[in-house]
Amino acid sequence: MTKQEKKAALEAILFAMGDSVELKKLAETIEEEPDKTEKMLDELIKEYSDPARGIELVRLENAYQFVTKAKYYDTLIKIAKTPQRMNLSDSVIETLSIIAYKQPVTRLEVEAIRGVSCDHAINKLLEYDLIEELGRKDAPGRPILFGTSEQFLRSFGVKSLKDLPEMNTLQIEEFKQQAEEEVQMTLKI
Repeated sequence: MTKQEKKAALEAILFAMGDSVELKKLAETIEEEPDKTEKMLDELIKEYSDPARGIELVRLENAYQFVTKAKYYDTLIKIAKTPQRMNLSDSVIETLSIIAYKQPVTRLEVEAIRGVSCDHAINKLLEYDLIEELGRKDAPGRPILFGTSEQFLRSFGVKSLKDLPEMNTLQIEEFKQQAEEEVQMTLKI
């Protein structure tokens, strides 16, 4: 295949898959080196950044996916089924923050930081596909390790976990204080 045919094949694969596809898998599929495949994907990203296009190619960690440009969301929603709106309570957001910054992390480790049970919060995050199971910790009972998903990156508009804002010590202390206050409220009930 020529370079142009390989780019067209990448385009076809990503369009047909709908979800993100890892760079390594794309390179294997078109029988090309990962670095050359990445350059072709970068060219496609540039081509799809044209303001006249309604979709764009985005990189999510080491994977690529076609997505609708945000400015066409209102138009798209007129024809598409209304998506499920995520209702994230403060405790769910706090749990997600802990997982995002501490991953991979177990449920017990999250509960130790929050000071309260987080079963409901973790179940909600799994339901919304914002977190996923990453395996099991090599410890007694082999607890499940959790981390953020690609849906988390898409939902919060970050391309990589490296793009998350750095937490300063004041924010960390505020989180600890809020967790302690939650524990006190729970004990009073």
